[in-house]
Amino acid sequence: MSNDTIFTLMGVILFLFAVIVVAYLFIRKRLQSSDVARIEKLRRGTQEKNFSSEVIYQQLYIKYLKLPFLRRYLLKIRRRLEIINIDDEFLTRLQASKIITKALAVIIPVTLIVIFFTHTNFLIMFIILVFELFIIDSLVDGMVDKLDNSLLTQQIDFFAAMRHSYHETNMVGEAIYQTAQDDEHVEISRQAEKIYNILNSEDPETELEKYYDVSPNNYLKEFAGISYLTQEFGDRKVDGVSLYLKNLDNITQEMQLEILKRDKLNYTFQSLSIISIVPMIMLEPLKSWAMSNFSFTQSFYKGKLGMIIQIIVLLVTFVCYILIRKLKDNGAVNTKLENNQNPWQAKLYNIKPVKKFVDLFIPKDGTADRRKIKKALKDAASKQKIEWLYVNRIVLAIAVFILSIVMFMMLHKVQIDYIYNEPTTDYNLIGELNERDYKKAMEVTELHNHFLDIFRGKLDTTQDDIEKEMRKSKYYRDSDDTTIESNAKKIYEKLKVVNSEYLKWFEILLAMVFAIIGYASPILMLKFQVIIRKMSMEDEVMQYQTIILMLMRLERVDVEMILEWMERYADIFKEPISKCLNNYESGAWESLEDMKEEISFQPLIRIVESLQTAVEKVPIREAFDELDTDREYYQAKRKEANDRLISKKGMIGRAIGFTPLVGIFVGYLVVPLVVIGLTSMTSSFDTMTTMQ
Repeated sequence: MSNDTIFTLMGVILFLFAVIVVAYLFIRKRLQSSDVARIEKLRRGTQEKNFSSEVIYQQLYIKYLKLPFLRRYLLKIRRRLEIINIDDEFLTRLQASKIITKALAVIIPVTLIVIFFTHTNFLIMFIILVFELFIIDSLVDGMVDKLDNSLLTQQIDFFAAMRHSYHETNMVGEAIYQTAQDDEHVEISRQAEKIYNILNSEDPETELEKYYDVSPNNYLKEFAGISYLTQEFGDRKVDGVSLYLKNLDNITQEMQLEILKRDKLNYTFQSLSIISIVPMIMLEPLKSWAMSNFSFTQSFYKGKLGMIIQIIVLLVTFVCYILIRKLKDNGAVNTKLENNQNPWQAKLYNIKPVKKFVDLFIPKDGTADRRKIKKALKDAASKQKIEWLYVNRIVLAIAVFILSIVMFMMLHKVQIDYIYNEPTTDYNLIGELNERDYKKAMEVTELHNHFLDIFRGKLDTTQDDIEKEMRKSKYYRDSDDTTIESNAKKIYEKLKVVNSEYLKWFEILLAMVFAIIGYASPILMLKFQVIIRKMSMEDEVMQYQTIILMLMRLERVDVEMILEWMERYADIFKEPISKCLNNYESGAWESLEDMKEEISFQPLIRIVESLQTAVEKVPIREAFDELDTDREYYQAKRKEANDRLISKKGMIGRAIGFTPLVGIFVGYLVVPLVVIGLTSMTSSFDTMTTMQ
């Protein structure tokens, strides 16, 4: 290759290199002056770190979803969080994973503590571990309720901001849109955006009806409904104030009362659930303390009677815990979110042999019993069908019967094991045996066990038979008659206990009685729920008054629309209001009269009478004029009603919550110590008298 060719090639390469350098500098300058640098900076600022807690929770969510046991709770939480976090899958997964993780952080240490204290008593350990499933359920519900309460608190701030936006725009949709841009309160902003999209959709009424079914609380329903009516028919001034803003104030006051009620309920019940659970964990420590300080109580705590008392305490604790949960319910739980389409009861009932068997127990159509059961389900606001209720009753009865039989057999085994492992002494004492005496007592027990094994199961054995066998054995070959007679008497007493520990006919009868109680318990729980709901009657009627107060001054509002709104928010009185609406077209006044006859709560009867007055051509605002003029009185009355409700629930809750604690100290500690102590003292005095 010639020198000219080489120089030419080098020149081309240098030229291309210069072009590349110039192009690089030019592009770099353009990138620095464009939005690309800003976007890159934002990306770096928002990029998650490798150990971000949010990333960890998202990964845990995938893990929890694969575990069959946790999957049920995870999906249950999702159904409630999806309503609060509209279309935000990331936040829904994050919150669900956080709740499950926190619940596990509490329940795992508790489980380890339970296993540590009850590892020697598998029956009690099993019962307590099963009971922990209900504790997990309670913890999960409590944490989701906190999110629901947080949303309610955010609504207060949202409505305050809505007032300012509405003053500026004087347009409902624009005010909602502007207020929804708040990044601080994410949950309520999503709800506001959803309502804004509904109001600007092609068919707002249909979309509103869909939203009513999934709204997190009644106050957002009221806000969405009032916003739609105002946008549709326009706003107007009442006493110089915007009617729309006045209605927002009414909703805000309702929310403030609800927040106060929930806070007071949480404060009243915050420790009762824990107090009701404490006896469950205290059983084994109390038992160990009593036996270590008063050895004469071992026959009680290690025997059948002690086990029976333990089981009773656990059952009472379980029942009291469930009742407290029902009492504590503050209305935050959205029952519509529960998956009631195809529960396990429905799957079991659809099996043909099972269906035929269950149908034998279900009252026939048209009978008084069936009407009574259906009424109880409606009064308790239960979502289950009558078929599912009877599946629950039958399954529970069978389970209780089987568990009772197993428990009776376990009790017999416990008593036999105690006889075979009890240190045999000639006296009772306060405190524990020392090592030397304990070893000597166990040698006697093992010697007695040899003869127990020989005569075990032979019901016709006498004390003389035992003495004869003892004289033949190498153990008592050199013993005198007094020693043989004394030991034969003890062996005979033990043998009578061992031979009597078998499943008896009256225990099977008792298992049947327990099964009947189990069969009746779902109905008893329904009746308890009805009692609790009746306490909230006055609160619900006062909500109706607020709804009427918001609607009465709007244009084109009639009695039928008021009834539709009342039905939308009804819980306790939903059935009579729905029936009245269904019959409204056939006669407005007559349907209201029928509704009045069905209800017995006087404040609601007064509302119905006012609605009848409005049907007879009297303007609605005149028929309910006292609601507006006496607004402050009704607000004060509402607060007083809430205070009475909380006080009544608190009184019942304290009585229920402290029952297990009193039971364990009185029934499991004080009474055994006193009774067994007096019995042992009497026995010791008799022994001393005999020796003299």
